[in-house]
Amino acid sequence: MGGEVSVQFGEYVISDDPQRIDVRAVHAFLRTAYWSKGIPLETVSRALRASLCIGAYAGDGAQVGLCRLVSDFTICCYVSDVYVLEAHRGRGVSKAMMAAAMAHPRLQGLRRWLLVTRDAHGLYRQFGFQALAHPERHMERVEAEIYLRAAQRVEAHENPG
Repeated sequence: MGGEVSVQFGEYVISDDPQRIDVRAVHAFLRTAYWSKGIPLETVSRALRASLCIGAYAGDGAQVGLCRLVSDFTICCYVSDVYVLEAHRGRGVSKAMMAAAMAHPRLQGLRRWLLVTRDAHGLYRQFGFQALAHPERHMERVEAEIYLRAAQRVEAHENPG
C-alpha cells in the first residue's frame, strides 16, 4: 500500500510512501492539535498504519505536513489529520497534499468523501467539499476527551505517589 505518488512541489516532495512517514514528528504535532490533544504515540502509530497517508517533506527530508486518508478504496474516504507545520504554511503545501489525495489512483471512483474541519473550509471547498446537504441524516458519536483521560490514567499508573 502506498508508494504510488511522489510529486515535487517547489522545495517540497508530496509522497504517499509509508516508509517516509515520521511517526514521532506526526505525533509531536497531533498531540497538541485541537482535534487530537493528548493523543498517545501508539494510537497515532496504529492510525497511520491503517491509513493511506500523504506526507509533505522539506528539501532536507523532514516531514512538514500530513494528510491521512481512511478508506475502503471502493465507496468512501474520510480525510483526517491534515496539517502543515507553522513554518511551512502559506506556501500551498496543504493544497498540494489535498490535490495528491484527490488524484490518488487508489481513491478514484469513490461515491463519498467526508471530513470535519473547524477552520479550513476554504481549502476544502477548492476540492468540491461542501456543508452536508442533509445534516439531519448524519449522526456521530464523539468522545472528545478520550486521549486526555487515557493520558491521565497512564500518568496515575506511572506515578502512584
